[in-house]
Amino acid sequence: MAKYILSIDQGTTSSRAIIFNERGLPLWQAQQEFEQQYPADGWVEHDPETIWSSTLSVCEKAIQKSRLPASAINCIGITNQRETTIVWDKDTGTPVYNAIVWQDRRTAETCQQLRDSGCEKSIAEKTGLLIDPYFSGTKIQWILQNVDGARAKAEAGRLLFGTVDSFLLWRLSGGKVHKTDATNASRTMLFNIHTQQWDKELLALLSIPETMLPEVCDCSTDFGMTTPDLFGKSLPITGIAGDQQAALFGQACFEPGMAKSTYGTGCFLILNTGTTAISSDNRLLTTVGYRLNGQVTYAIEGSIFIAGAAVQWLRDGLQLIDDASQTEALAEAADKTSNVYLVPAFTGLGAPYWDPHARGAIMGLTRDTGIQEIVAAGLQSVCYQTRDLLEAMAADGAVLPSTLRVDGGMVINNWLIQFLANLLDSAVERPEITETTALGAAYLAGLHTGVFESTQQIQTMWACDQHFAPQMSKTERQHLYSGWLDAVRRVTNH
Repeated sequence: MAKYILSIDQGTTSSRAIIFNERGLPLWQAQQEFEQQYPADGWVEHDPETIWSSTLSVCEKAIQKSRLPASAINCIGITNQRETTIVWDKDTGTPVYNAIVWQDRRTAETCQQLRDSGCEKSIAEKTGLLIDPYFSGTKIQWILQNVDGARAKAEAGRLLFGTVDSFLLWRLSGGKVHKTDATNASRTMLFNIHTQQWDKELLALLSIPETMLPEVCDCSTDFGMTTPDLFGKSLPITGIAGDQQAALFGQACFEPGMAKSTYGTGCFLILNTGTTAISSDNRLLTTVGYRLNGQVTYAIEGSIFIAGAAVQWLRDGLQLIDDASQTEALAEAADKTSNVYLVPAFTGLGAPYWDPHARGAIMGLTRDTGIQEIVAAGLQSVCYQTRDLLEAMAADGAVLPSTLRVDGGMVINNWLIQFLANLLDSAVERPEITETTALGAAYLAGLHTGVFESTQQIQTMWACDQHFAPQMSKTERQHLYSGWLDAVRRVTNH
């Protein structure tokens, strides 16, 4: 009998469910967007009830589309927007406040106070993270300090914290299970990635009671069962990972030195570093790649704020194009000797610069510059920033990939991926299945139940859609990259 896996992909702007078969092929799916809330400048929130209802709805729709009986679904995997923080009442299951989203900056002042008090080195050594509002720890602290009665309830053991995976698991299990996985725990700024334990000193520093925190598990394990009323039958939940780590797993990057780069609104590049947690001197993040059978595989991660968002700006801001699909032909037609650079520092620059004050610029304009050259420069900026991340990883002592695996909405653009291969002097591969985040969650779930035998088997299932080999001379590559570094220097203090 065929085996199917229901993969829940709960993202920042939408919830999705995809049903995969035992060959890792996506067969049926459903997606639902939901409202973003911006109650104050720099604040971003979601209604946790909407997260739950949209997740339940897409699961039901995907199952309806499949016409499968619930008994045909072998297991469930969950992947989620990372760092987003929910606190709820242990007895009623009701959230005490909206979900504070990973993008939210309300705790910037608290983070600055932590830096000023000399905590940065200790926090980095334990968690692999920079002190930043991005992570969950200061978000929990904010809720306890600002929601009436929350502090007293938390100290009485009546409140629970979870990232989105943990909240969904609680609801799916009817309030029976309060767990998370090691990848999501590693993004809270409360978890020691070396001991794989919640850190009592960090909890004390932020005044967070340990009773609020979920049990931390492997990414592929028994996370409990759904209640029978949800899908007509209790189904086992056996895989959980944060979205970028799930994509690393979905791309079968199981060996040290293998890496995937996801090109969506921003870009996340994660490099597998094996059993070694490489400490970054270049403001990259050290994180848990995945944890199987108690064995941690570490990773180093760099994030670019603006990738696909640069193309959106060319379309909506400058109105140079009507649709992102036009960029490939325009870039093909651009003058290859134009030396135009677009630095997309619309909200500052991410890794490895971390300059929030940098602002965007287009440089090298001449009377000959046209729409083609500006569009090409926008696409090239994504590739230059990817090389920035890999250069930083090399400087940190990481073994760099001989081949970079890519996914995300931008990678359908062949011109972009060829330029990326040229600039990196490295092969770049696009997989046949680009739903790598949901696929990673499905792989993790299926590993525990025996749908998949091993990571070795999963590695053989990964299939390349197109291989891009570098086709540029070293001289041209260095000339182009030097021009980029000069452009960045002009908009930053670097």
